[in-house]
Amino acid sequence: MKLSIVIPVYQVADSLPRCLDSISSQSFRDWQAILVDDASKDGSSAICDRYVKRDHRFQVVHLKRNGGLSVARNVGIEKARGQYITFVDSDDYIGDDTFKDLFEILSTHPDYDLLEYPVYEHYGSKKIHLLQFPKREYTDPLAYWLQGKAYSHTYAWNKIYRREVFQNVRYPERRNFEDAAVLPQLLRKCRTIATTDVGLYYYCYNSKGITENATAKDLTNLLETHTRMLKQIKDNFRRRRRRNDLEAYMPAYYAQVLNIQLDAYRAGGRISKYFPMLPYRNTFKLKLLHILGLKRLCQLHKLFHRSH
Repeated sequence: MKLSIVIPVYQVADSLPRCLDSISSQSFRDWQAILVDDASKDGSSAICDRYVKRDHRFQVVHLKRNGGLSVARNVGIEKARGQYITFVDSDDYIGDDTFKDLFEILSTHPDYDLLEYPVYEHYGSKKIHLLQFPKREYTDPLAYWLQGKAYSHTYAWNKIYRREVFQNVRYPERRNFEDAAVLPQLLRKCRTIATTDVGLYYYCYNSKGITENATAKDLTNLLETHTRMLKQIKDNFRRRRRRNDLEAYMPAYYAQVLNIQLDAYRAGGRISKYFPMLPYRNTFKLKLLHILGLKRLCQLHKLFHRSH
């Protein structure tokens, strides 16, 4: 079997049929879809059972207790038997012929451990955005993270992974933005990472979703993930003991991490004691950081948003 598709399911009776239809109608046929019903109470369980009866490639695991997204994904990973694995959230769906197009690439590039493909972000809202990628290969995970800006699209879905990269790697339970924490672990196991301009994932806007309702704790967890990555990258540069061309891409990443810190402070009033002061001044906010200091910049940012 070529592909295992892990689909966490929780309280999505309205959108689940659209998701599953987009998979069953794929022209690529060599797959199993593992539906992990996370103790739904809205009829989603019955929908899962109906699709399992209709198509033997669907299988369902009904969890007795709600464990959350990470638990559901981890259960799916354990059940996966395909050479490759991918994830689809049950309120999203896949574009026509996406898997066929992706596996045409993988069949000619069996060395790829991870293949990332385009995604419509916030589909169905005014914030809709088509995230596109060039046809590109990376043999250095750090180049993919910095030059490819993987830090800004750490989504678990819109990627095809060789199943072996999940050996001894699982999603942290009861933690949101868990994909940002796990992707760096997976990248360390990849020899070749690629991006492509074919295929399409529809990440549908959900006003009740995690991203739209991130708490101070969620943002703090996300900040901790990225401040840890900043330290690891700087240590990596130091060990190489020579100028690294990837350092040119650090200011953009640092600016994004600063934005996460500002949002975390605005939501919960906390400043990470691990936030590093690095010498980048490439944006207005980074210049203010060095003039005002982190705490005063956070206070100013919060005051600005309160007045607008």
